Amino acid sequence: MRLLLVEDDARIASAVATYLRREGFAIDAVATGEEAIQMAGIHDYDAAILDIGLPGMDGMEVCRQLRARTNPVRIIMATARDSVADRIEGLNQGADDYLLKPYALGELLARIRALLRRSAVPSPVTLIVGDLALDTGTRQATRNHRTISLTAKEFAVLEFLMRNAGRVITRDKLSAHAWDNHYDAASNVIDVYVARLRRKIDLADETPLVSTVRGAGYRLGTVASRTAGPRDRA
Repeated sequence: MRLLLVEDDARIASAVATYLRREGFAIDAVATGEEAIQMAGIHDYDAAILDIGLPGMDGMEVCRQLRARTNPVRIIMATARDSVADRIEGLNQGADDYLLKPYALGELLARIRALLRRSAVPSPVTLIVGDLALDTGTRQATRNHRTISLTAKEFAVLEFLMRNAGRVITRDKLSAHAWDNHYDAASNVIDVYVARLRRKIDLADETPLVSTVRGAGYRLGTVASRTAGPRDRA
């Protein structure tokens, strides 16, 4: 999942970005409303954490402009303004949630996950491809009744591959989903993570699910694979 963090306090921005990256999110952090609008025109974000008190264009105007887009991003508005009128204004401008500063990082994470679950198109809690299952709530993967331990980044990569089962996913698409602007396109970090997943998912006596499509990218499952099974629920 790729998030946009709009925060002009460098200390807060650094702490939030570091914490969320450890949780497996890709984070693009900017300090002004103008930068936020520019970044939203380049990338499709799953959600934005938006401070109201920004220099120049304030958070309310940023919220209005993001909401006016054809593919609007989900927004958590973060502010030290604690009056009911301020909260109402933020929600009226299109914010999906409102978080009072200073906030606990754990609460922010819980709000983000709750917001992502409330997407316009319901996504299954359990993704299934063949005999591989991934519970997106607990972040636990299983195959043939064995549990597969995943790091936060491995989960992000596997979830994206499973949601696009049967399709060839390029490195650019993977980096846009699971990494951020710190990603070095010249590095082999994506190859390393896919190789780790292959070793965990495809044991010697099992049908291989993870494949490399030479010169194109990666695919999980076959062209006929499905990402939803009988355990799906919104």
